[in-house]
Amino acid sequence: MGTMDAVDPLATARFEAGRDRLAALAYRLLGSAADAEDAVQDAFLRWQAADRRLIEAPEAWLTKVVTHLCLDRLRSARARHERAAGAWLPEPLLQGDPMLGPADTAEQRESVSLAVLILLERLSPVERAAFVLREAFAYRHAEIAALLGITESASQQHVHRARRRVAAARRGGEADPAAARRIVAEFLAAAASGRTERLVALLTDDATALSDGAGLARSLLRYESSARVAALVRAGFKPTAAKRRFLGGDPAFHFALLNGSPGALAVLGDRVVGAVAFEIDLGIEGGRIAAVQGFAAPARLGRLTAAWRRQGPSAPALAHW
Repeated sequence: MGTMDAVDPLATARFEAGRDRLAALAYRLLGSAADAEDAVQDAFLRWQAADRRLIEAPEAWLTKVVTHLCLDRLRSARARHERAAGAWLPEPLLQGDPMLGPADTAEQRESVSLAVLILLERLSPVERAAFVLREAFAYRHAEIAALLGITESASQQHVHRARRRVAAARRGGEADPAAARRIVAEFLAAAASGRTERLVALLTDDATALSDGAGLARSLLRYESSARVAALVRAGFKPTAAKRRFLGGDPAFHFALLNGSPGALAVLGDRVVGAVAFEIDLGIEGGRIAAVQGFAAPARLGRLTAAWRRQGPSAPALAHW
């Protein structure tokens, strides 16, 4: 029965056992760790209030509740406005964050990459949910249909369209750790040198860049072509007194894996003040950077900072800006 007047420890324990899975689902649907946590907490309150004697399959019930809470958020006026205005970018997560799970297969890891999360913004909320449930959590189409209130055929069509878009944007497989570190180190060295030609040599001709502008701009900053991306990076990495005042000092840069992609964190003391992630085109010998995503808005860095503090210090890839 419902437990509005008292917390049922057994029901709480059952929910907590699946919290990470629910949070991972919500994160893939929303692209925001903070919003995912809110959705999961709302689901917990509904779970506590429900007459659980009538719930035959708790995992399916909770999955459905979280999915629909996320769909409601995606359809909300605020979310539609942010996405229409081009102000939306996923919140990056450090490797090992439970919200990135499950990550046993290449398809599961790809489904939570920053590139795919950005791409999924072009899908309708239901298409996005069908794709995530199928690719990341291996739900059957009959199960997806029941969860989303659609037909089995519609589920198949939604997943097929999403897969086609992801495949069209794919730049190759996963970079091995050694190659990822090498590419990031070369990028940081080139950016620190201030020489545009060194940066251009690391980029594909059709490279793109996307930045949240530290949250100061109304829309995302978008750049296309290797020359424009290199100019952006050179300007962004150029140390100035104004930047030091804004950040509160002179950060060091550390190699990191963000949503499985090679990248770097700008760290000041024990606080992450910026992050950059790279999409690598492995179809070119040695690998070249096809896309750069930059994050400096404080709202997107809180979970990264908490994860960085838990992880502990490491030797910087670039000690001085």
